[in-house]
Amino acid sequence: MKKITAFFTAFAIFMLSTSVCFAQTDNKEEKSMESAKSAILMCIDTGDIIYEKNAYEHLSPASVTKVMSMLLILEALDSGKIALTDKVPASENAVSKGGSQIWLEVGEEMTADELFKAVVVASANDACTALGEYIAGSDTGFIKMMNDRAAELGLENSNFENCTGLDDTVTNHYSCAYDIAVIAKEVMKHEIVKNYTSIWLDSLRNGKTELNNTNKLVNTYNGITGLKTGTTSNAGFCLCATAQRDGMNLVAVVLGCETSDERFDSAVNLLDFGFANYELAEPQFDKAQITDVKIKNGREKYISPAINETEKILVAKGSGEITYKYEINKEMPAPVNKGDNLGTIVLYSGEDVIKTIYLKADKNIETVSYSYIFKKMLSNI
Repeated sequence: MKKITAFFTAFAIFMLSTSVCFAQTDNKEEKSMESAKSAILMCIDTGDIIYEKNAYEHLSPASVTKVMSMLLILEALDSGKIALTDKVPASENAVSKGGSQIWLEVGEEMTADELFKAVVVASANDACTALGEYIAGSDTGFIKMMNDRAAELGLENSNFENCTGLDDTVTNHYSCAYDIAVIAKEVMKHEIVKNYTSIWLDSLRNGKTELNNTNKLVNTYNGITGLKTGTTSNAGFCLCATAQRDGMNLVAVVLGCETSDERFDSAVNLLDFGFANYELAEPQFDKAQITDVKIKNGREKYISPAINETEKILVAKGSGEITYKYEINKEMPAPVNKGDNLGTIVLYSGEDVIKTIYLKADKNIETVSYSYIFKKMLSNI
């Protein structure tokens, strides 16, 4: 969004720094963002990007990879493909995973609920692999699902070779800050995930296996809702952090930080800036301006442009009154397909464009044919 990008750019110039030091200007805060190879701040509610730094650079995301794994698990739960009460066995492949784990044994069974908790809270690689195999039938099948889902979301800068983020043996496993933010946006549509991401301490096996959340912001940041940390020697320290305040949801992604503290400091700086300077607004549309579109040679003569009346927009605080420019097509030729653009509503703050809302056709309208006219004539005899 041009206005938001310009707003931040102006702010950054004012601070005389290329790092993100929104609330403070001491050297520690500046260094924390400079250490991140890549970063992004996105509004989950609207998809608007508030800030980005090398947001499309291909980097190892370490265990932040599991944000995609989590999405597929949540979608499998929502579709009924699996249930939280399902008993999931641990394969030899799942047990062989290194890094963070809950030390599953071959043939050991845990519920999907327990394994998902281990994935979200403790970043357990064995639990993630076991769930992936259970959903897709194999580890490779689940990895294909991950890449297919990324393609469905239009993400062009991610390629997954495993579901865990372990990067010591992979050759082409990468993602970027933007892609991870988009995946996180999808994850947070599933309210059930907050039952897991909000856990600080828990346990499995009747208390024998402790779980401690790797995301320390869960215990320290006001409004935190998730989501996932990641650390390897190749990737550095990474974090995808989501938070909500005053009904607005943000996601901050930082990749390639030099220390654990710097990744958390960087994410906090990004989130603080977003909450301090932006808010959601509800557009006030003049329905009288949204006129019907005439369909030339269509089986129906007119179509009413569809508008999402619940749509919200991201605005800079104190940006003033919002004005609207309605540009509706007067006529369109048939055929019209559901989803075709019928016009736009451009929202302004002063002379700056805040957002362009596209008005869509909510149904198909076919072209009038001779056979159709003949049938109509017969029906009227």
